[in-house]
Amino acid sequence: MDTVLLFALGLLAQSLDLSLGVPGLRRPGLLFPWHRAPSPGRVRRAWVIPPISVSENYKRLPYPLVQIKSDKQQLGSVIYSIQGPGVDEEPRGVFSIDKFTGKVFLNALLDREKMDRFRLRAFALDLGGSTLEEPTDLEIVVVDQNDNRPVFLQEVFSGHVLEGAVPGTFVTRAEATDADDPETDNAALRYSILEQGSPQLFSIDEHTGEIRTVQVGLDREVVAVYNLTLQVADMSGDGLTSTASAIITLEDVNDNAPGFTRAEFFMEAPEAMSGVDVGRLEVEDKDLPGSPNWAAKFTILEGDPDGHFAVRTDPKTNEGVLSVVKPLDYESRDQYDLTVEVQNEVPLQAAAPRAERGQARVSVQVRDVNEAPVFQENPLRTSLAEGAAPGTPVATFSARDPDTQQLQRLRYSKDYDPEDWLQVDGATGWVQTQSVLSPASPFLKDGWYRAIILAYDDASPPCTATGTLSIEILEVNDHAPELSPSSGSLCSEPDQGPGLLLGATDEDLPPHGAPFHFQLSPRVPELARNWSLSQINMSHARLRLRHQVQEGLHRLSLLLRDSGRPPQHREQLLNVTVCHCGQDGVCLQGAAALRAKGTGISLGALVIMLASVVLLLLLALPAAILSRFRRRPWDKELLQGLQDDLRDNVLNYDEQGGGEEDQDAYDISQLRHPSELAALSAPLGRPLLRRDTPFSWARPPPSRVLPTSPADMADFINDGLEAADSDLSVPPYDTALIYDYEGDGSMAGTLSSILSSLGDEDQDYSCLRDWGPRFARLADLYGPL
Repeated sequence: MDTVLLFALGLLAQSLDLSLGVPGLRRPGLLFPWHRAPSPGRVRRAWVIPPISVSENYKRLPYPLVQIKSDKQQLGSVIYSIQGPGVDEEPRGVFSIDKFTGKVFLNALLDREKMDRFRLRAFALDLGGSTLEEPTDLEIVVVDQNDNRPVFLQEVFSGHVLEGAVPGTFVTRAEATDADDPETDNAALRYSILEQGSPQLFSIDEHTGEIRTVQVGLDREVVAVYNLTLQVADMSGDGLTSTASAIITLEDVNDNAPGFTRAEFFMEAPEAMSGVDVGRLEVEDKDLPGSPNWAAKFTILEGDPDGHFAVRTDPKTNEGVLSVVKPLDYESRDQYDLTVEVQNEVPLQAAAPRAERGQARVSVQVRDVNEAPVFQENPLRTSLAEGAAPGTPVATFSARDPDTQQLQRLRYSKDYDPEDWLQVDGATGWVQTQSVLSPASPFLKDGWYRAIILAYDDASPPCTATGTLSIEILEVNDHAPELSPSSGSLCSEPDQGPGLLLGATDEDLPPHGAPFHFQLSPRVPELARNWSLSQINMSHARLRLRHQVQEGLHRLSLLLRDSGRPPQHREQLLNVTVCHCGQDGVCLQGAAALRAKGTGISLGALVIMLASVVLLLLLALPAAILSRFRRRPWDKELLQGLQDDLRDNVLNYDEQGGGEEDQDAYDISQLRHPSELAALSAPLGRPLLRRDTPFSWARPPPSRVLPTSPADMADFINDGLEAADSDLSVPPYDTALIYDYEGDGSMAGTLSSILSSLGDEDQDYSCLRDWGPRFARLADLYGPL
C-alpha cells in the first residue's frame, strides 16, 4: 500500500514538473514553485504544491523528502530556507533544508498520534539577501501506521440482570478506544467473548460491545455471579488485541416460597402476663438473605379468637417469635392450639412452586401462677359531706382473687392517706373516717380527697393490687356572710354623694355563697324611717339617707343572708359617720377628723374615758402637793448645812474626786486635822442618798464619829469601806456611778466617749491605764483584750 501511495505521489510530481521524495523512492524530485512560463496576453498564476506524505515511525534518517529550485538565478546563486513547526518551532529539528541545493530532509521519527501534519513556508533569496521569489507553502502529511493497541475504558465491567431473564435482555456494555487514525482499519475495532464457562448464557455485539442474555436458565440460587473474559481487536479483528473482564451478578426474585422446618411446635406460656415471648418458629427460604424475597411474615389463622398471641419476625434469623400480647387466664383456658402460616413480604413469582410446609400447628400450654387481686371498681369514687364526724362510713373498697382454684384470703391496708383521715378494715375493705377533715387541707384538691388502698393475698410471695379511692367533699353551708366594710361615711344631705357601698364575703363555696341579701334589722324598725338599703348586684348593696339626720356617728344593725340550703344569716353592726360634705360629695376636713376618731367608739364611751382621766388627775394632784411639803424641811436643812462649807469653787454633785493631784475640789488639810471637823459633825438634817442609785430610797446607816487624830484615819477609812460593802441599798464602791439620771429616750446623741465606742470599735482605750488606778477599770472594760 505504501509503495502504491509513493508511486502515485511520484507520478503526480512528474506531471507538475516537480519531484518529491517519499520512502521507497531513491531520489527526490525537483520542485519549481516559482516557475512561470511565458504567455502572450496574460500572467500565469503561481503553482499549487500538493501535500508531501511521509510514513510515521520511518527510521532511515536523515531522509530527503523533496528538492525545490528557483529559475531566476543560476545554480549556486540562490539561497533557500524553510520556516514553521518542525524547523524553528516546536518540535524543532524535525526538518532541514540545504540552503544551496534546496533539498528538504527528514531528521527525526514522526508520530501521527502527536502531530499528523506540518505546514512549512519556503523562501528563495539571492546572495545579497534580497528576495527573489514570494514565499510559498509546503505541507508535509504524516501517514498512519498501526502502532497502537486498542484499550478498554475499564479493566472490569459490571452488570446486573434478574434471574430467570428472557433471552436478549441487555446486561451491560463494553467500550474500547484506539489511538490510530479512525479513518483507517488501524482503528476498526471488533469485540468478542473469549471465556464465560458452560453453558453459553451471554453474547456480545462485535461492533457495539453490548452484552445480552442468549438463553433461559439463569438461576441465582444455582450460580449468583458470572465472570466473562472480553477481547477487542483492531484491523477489523485481525490486528492488535486487548482483554478485559465482565462480572455479571444475578439479582434475586422471589421464586422460592418460605417453609417451616417442622410441622408442629410445642410451647408453654404463663398466665396473667403480657409482652412475654413464648417461643420461636424456625423457617427456611432459599432466596437472598436479608432481601424482601427472603423476609418472612407470619399470620395466626386459627386457635386465637380473642387475640392473646402475636408472631413477629426476627430480622436477623428470619424466625417467627410467638409472644403473649393479652394476659392469659389459666382458670378460663389452659391450652391453645394455633395454626400459623408463613409468607414473604413480597408476592411469590407466579411460576414459583409452593412450599410444602407453608403452615404449622403450634400448641401452647398455659401455666398457672399466683395472680394479684383485682378491685371490682378502680378508681372508686364516692362523696362525703364537709365536716363529717369520725366514724362516718365512706365506702367498701373490696377486691376479688382471680385464683379460684387456690384457697387464699385477702387483706386490706392504706398506702397513701396524707391527712391520716381514713380507717380501713383489714379483712373487709370497709373504709370510714377517723377524724374531721379540715376544709383548708392542702391535700384537698378542687373538692376531692385522694387515697390509695392496697389489697394483697396470703400467698408466698404475696401479690398486691393498688386501688384509688377518690372522695368528693360536698360543701355545707356552715358560714354566715360577713359585712365588708364595717364602717363608712355618708353626707348629711340625702341628695349629696354616691351613698355608702356595702359588700359581703362568705367562706363557703358556691352555691352556698352569693347572691347575698342585705336588709335593715327588723328588730329596729325605726332604722327604715331614716335609712334605705338597695341591692346593686349579687354581692353589693348601697346605703342612703332618706332625709337629713344629725351629723356624727350612727350605729346601724344590718341583717345579711346567703343563698345556701339552708341559708345562713347574721346580724352585724355598721358604723356610719354622717358628715357635712362639699359640692363634690366628699366629707369636709372637720367631718373627716370626727369620723376618724369616732370609728368604732361611741360618744358615751368617749365621755366616760375623758371623765376618768380628769378624775385621776384630780386625785394625783393632792398627793403630789403633800409629798412636796414633806420634803421641803429636809431639803432646807441640807442646803443650810452645805452653806456652812461653801468655798469659792463650783461644786459637782456626787463628786468622787480627781485623785491625789486634785487639790481644788476638797480641802486636804481637813483630813490632816480631823479634830477641826468635830464642830461640823452635828447632824444637818436628813442624810443624803447616793445619786448613783436614783431609784433606791432606802435610808443610809447613821453617821459615824470622825477620827480625832491622823492615827485613827486608817481605821476610819477601813470601817467606812466595810460599811459600804455591807449596805445593800447601794452598789459596790468600784461600780460606775450615775451622776445625774435624766430618763431615757433623748433624741440628742450622747457625748460620752465611753458610749462612742459603740459606733467606733477601732478606738484604743489602753491609754487609760496611764491615768492612774481610778481609770484602770475603764481600760479593762474598753481596752483591747
